[in-house]
Amino acid sequence: MSASAGDFSYRTRGKGTYEITSEVEEIVRDSGIRTGTVTVFVRHTSASLVIMENADPSARRDLEAFFDHLVPEDTPYFVHTYEGPDDMPSHIRMALTRSSEVIPVVNGRMALGTWQGIFLFEHRRAPHERRIVVAVTGE
Repeated sequence: MSASAGDFSYRTRGKGTYEITSEVEEIVRDSGIRTGTVTVFVRHTSASLVIMENADPSARRDLEAFFDHLVPEDTPYFVHTYEGPDDMPSHIRMALTRSSEVIPVVNGRMALGTWQGIFLFEHRRAPHERRIVVAVTGE
């Protein structure tokens, strides 16, 4: 059993989904691991990761609109608003999604489906620098 790790920063432009598949693929390729798993982890509480369709951007726009509706920024009973009205909603949106994803590695490549991509889901309105950690284990 072998292991390899890497990390990278991603600068968002504010709320939305940002595909990071190619950055993760590069770390998997450089690891030399042919069979195993890759774990991708975002080191923040106001951003998350999702595996989502990467062919039609309207699917991601619908996901973003759904979360805006599900956890609106104008909720009057939120107390944790120190950093603005999107502060608490961003934490709830993160808790409803995931901070990590695990993907099989087969023949040295991630075994994602044809239309699947890995996306950083930024929940804050302002641009942020996000840290992503990637660990590859296997043989």
